[in-house]
Amino acid sequence: MKTPFWLLSSTLTLAVLASCETSKPTTDVSASAGNTATTGARTSGESMESNGIRLTPFGDSPKFPEAQMQLRSPIANSTVPSGEVPFNYQITNFQLTKMSGGPHMAEMANSMKGQHIHNIVDNEPYTAHYETSFSKAIPDGQHVVLSFLSRSYHESLKHRGAYDLRVINVGNAAAPATPIINVNGPNLFYSRPKDTYSGADAKRIMLDFYLVNTTLEPGGNRVRATINGTEFMLDKWMPYMMEGLPAGENTVKLELVDSSGTLIPGPYNSVTRKFTVAP
Repeated sequence: MKTPFWLLSSTLTLAVLASCETSKPTTDVSASAGNTATTGARTSGESMESNGIRLTPFGDSPKFPEAQMQLRSPIANSTVPSGEVPFNYQITNFQLTKMSGGPHMAEMANSMKGQHIHNIVDNEPYTAHYETSFSKAIPDGQHVVLSFLSRSYHESLKHRGAYDLRVINVGNAAAPATPIINVNGPNLFYSRPKDTYSGADAKRIMLDFYLVNTTLEPGGNRVRATINGTEFMLDKWMPYMMEGLPAGENTVKLELVDSSGTLIPGPYNSVTRKFTVAP
């Protein structure tokens, strides 16, 4: 008996549709924390606005889920000679100096040198590095080094393999009996904004920070961001666009707090930085 044409046509249609389905790749934390990205659409959470300042999370940046970074040296907890400390990284599935692309590259301050490594010592302002080997002057003593991969417009990659946190000792001074940070505890580090923003770069300024050993969620740990005295409670680990900032000096204070709003202990879990918006 011949198969009716309508049944054959329906079967073929279902087969074609099934062949078009693909599995969803693992994404950067900043994407999974927000809405699901759709092709050709902007993905962001709800904006928060107070005293003329608008804060909007976004999660539609180019994804690099396979990117991995390893800090080969200095070795964790090692002692290195005084002076310039040599750093050496191994990076896979991520190209330094490449432009990241995506909708935000033209909207916010973008490095003309491309993608890079953020190297943060003792939660001081980061230095950006476009090669896997470099040297950096660090004073004698014990220090905390956080490194992570960054898109060209300075947005951090937030998945587990994209960062390294360790303690190192510089010089011959005896290391303290208790390390200056618990690398296995909940820690907050500051990244952006930084320095001066002018022209088009000043319209949307990115707020980005780095979390280690903690997550953010409603009813759980959060980051209290106080911008020019105005408080915002952040319950998603995502980058945020700040709009409506006045010309001149601006101040951001970030605090990692628990569900009751109490500061979580840690040497860098409360940090205040200033940056400038050029008139």
